[in-house]
Amino acid sequence: MPDSLPLLEVVDLQTHFRTPDGINRAVDGVSFTVKAGETLAVVGESGCGKSVTAMSLLRLVPEPPGKIAGRILFQGRDLLALTEREMKAIRGKELSMIFQEPMTSLNPVLTIGFQLRETLRLHEKVDRRTAERRAIELLDLVGIPESRRRMSEYPHQLSGGMRQRVMIAIALACSPKLLIADEPTTALDVTIQAQILDLMTDLKRRIGAAIVLITHDLGVVAEVAERVMVMYAGRKVEEAPVADLFRAPKHPYTQGLLGAVPRLGASLLDAESKLLEIPGVVPSLKQRIVGCVFAGRCPHATDICREAMPALDVKAPNHIAACHHAATEPAAA
Repeated sequence: MPDSLPLLEVVDLQTHFRTPDGINRAVDGVSFTVKAGETLAVVGESGCGKSVTAMSLLRLVPEPPGKIAGRILFQGRDLLALTEREMKAIRGKELSMIFQEPMTSLNPVLTIGFQLRETLRLHEKVDRRTAERRAIELLDLVGIPESRRRMSEYPHQLSGGMRQRVMIAIALACSPKLLIADEPTTALDVTIQAQILDLMTDLKRRIGAAIVLITHDLGVVAEVAERVMVMYAGRKVEEAPVADLFRAPKHPYTQGLLGAVPRLGASLLDAESKLLEIPGVVPSLKQRIVGCVFAGRCPHATDICREAMPALDVKAPNHIAACHHAATEPAAA
């Protein structure tokens, strides 16, 4: 792959689901790129299309009722043009995913060791003894104590944090070039969350993988990502380097998300410290939305917002947003 090409390029991704009530446009024309070795965070509230985007990248959306369109170029190959057999050879080896809930992702009737060994034997074509040794090394790598004994245990015998570490070990078994992490710290206590994030950052440094991090937690974004893409109602509404987005968000939805983040030392009696709320509800994705998807909840919406969909325009260096009224910063001299 030439150095100039991104590792992953997603062009006009559309993932729709046919339902009795109509077509649900879960992901509606999203485009983005991921460079080798970088971490892109995809953020937004529940139902905005983050997880469906992640599942679409691995072609794990059931068809029907789902239908994926657009282009997903991984190392220059369009994954949507591959056969299922060709996709299976890539999935888990070059492209891996850490799922949101390890208790439902790990097989409850198979031991941890078996699930690790099978991943290695399927993709790496190694014998059982080599797979056993590599599996133990992976458990050591992700910080699981007494790894040899854990090999014979079942998922229900491990804590939530341990199960998440096993999921990370399985995802990293074949040293993937791209790791997709879907809410990897959900339902874990704060201490374990910090350990998992430190682990992912350390492993990224060791194996050089790029990461697409799906999350609704902006604290996690600030901790581990270089670039962030904000989604709302199935569309991308803003994208920027993390520091720039936190410093000067351009889209009203992003401003609302950041305004709802608790701040250390804030007081209930201080009006300036009061958490902001975004009024209204997310529009139905089963109806074609005319204009800006956020217009119904935006305090700055005007007639043009309700009539014409805003383009994703450059508002500052490396910073784009889909808003008719977002200010454009002058380019640096």
